[in-house]
Amino acid sequence: MQFYCKIWVILPQSLNTVTKTYILNQQQIAVKLERLALEIAERNTDAQRIILAGIVHNGVLMAAEIAKTLQQYFKGTIEIIEASLDKKHPTEVHLSATPDFGHAVLVLVDDVANSGRTLTYALKPFLNYFPDKIQTCVLVDRTHKKFPVQPDYVGFSLATTIQEYIDVEIEDGVITGAWVA
Repeated sequence: MQFYCKIWVILPQSLNTVTKTYILNQQQIAVKLERLALEIAERNTDAQRIILAGIVHNGVLMAAEIAKTLQQYFKGTIEIIEASLDKKHPTEVHLSATPDFGHAVLVLVDDVANSGRTLTYALKPFLNYFPDKIQTCVLVDRTHKKFPVQPDYVGFSLATTIQEYIDVEIEDGVITGAWVA
């Protein structure tokens, strides 16, 4: 499976450069993902199953990393599925599998909650399956949401201006950094 990360080029006054300010490095991200897994385990001690639904591409990688730690603390079943959608025009969400969601906690995982659009639309198909709980998890949460989504689990919160953009970098299947431009 290949992961990619798109880089937005911002052209301030006709300069073709991006000024990246790193907010998290690889080590800090690993600590944040471990803490997110612990929080999920702590809030779902009564659950039998947790289904981590990673939003393609970065959310899937995050879900896999969270599952590694989660399996040490959660005694029930942990499953990972993929949710894919066109983030600019999210009319359809495709799931890699549709397991029985009964008696399960669904945790929707993505890298950044920028506007809230992706999380909002990605939740749509899960409403048809009636899981016991639906929760959301992001590595970075920023202000200026356009949609009414407040993630349940947040690795790092950051107040930004409306013009700024946050992105998470992936290299060779490893989350290596998060930056704001």
